[in-house]
Amino acid sequence: MELYRTIKKHVSETQVIEKSKFIAHARPVESREEADAFVAEIRAQYKDATHNVPAMIIGNSGQIQWASDDGEPQGTSGPPMLQYLASQGLTNLVVVVTRYFGGTKLGTGGLVRAYSSSAKMAVEAAGICSVMEVCKIKAVVDYTHLAKIQQAAAADLQDRNQGFVITDIGYGEKVQIELIAAIENQEQVMGILANITSGGAEILFCESALEKV
Repeated sequence: MELYRTIKKHVSETQVIEKSKFIAHARPVESREEADAFVAEIRAQYKDATHNVPAMIIGNSGQIQWASDDGEPQGTSGPPMLQYLASQGLTNLVVVVTRYFGGTKLGTGGLVRAYSSSAKMAVEAAGICSVMEVCKIKAVVDYTHLAKIQQAAAADLQDRNQGFVITDIGYGEKVQIELIAAIENQEQVMGILANITSGGAEILFCESALEKV
């Protein structure tokens, strides 16, 4: 089950518009405190910048949404960035766009476009992903069953017709196989393993976790 959409990793991207440099940082976070700490970190790193404009959405349902113009004209920087993040259905992330003024005023529309495009550039570089509640299963099976398990595995965790993906295979006297499945498919996957191995699969663990896919 998909819980929410966010970004995969922390990235920074830079563009220059009318001689002003815009440095956009995007980072996945788990809490408001983590987001605030990151904003403070960026402001300290670029303390000589003209502006450090933040926008964040926090919570599995996007309960916390906050942005600041940080000295830019009201509504021209932080709010457009926040609007873009919300339009993509994203949460649990923070974006900070640093601006070094280049001497040419961009005007209200120009600022909106500059900050929005900077946020978009960073989010696209970070990569959008789904966070799903999954079950992680580790089982020991005979070599004779490995090929059939591989054939039953999905190419993508979100392929509901298949139900699981293999994440690791260890080769010893028997095969240790690790896989993940959407939490709603747990019983189905355990049944698939039992059917393929005629009940011979030894389950080492089966536990729930959150996974970016």
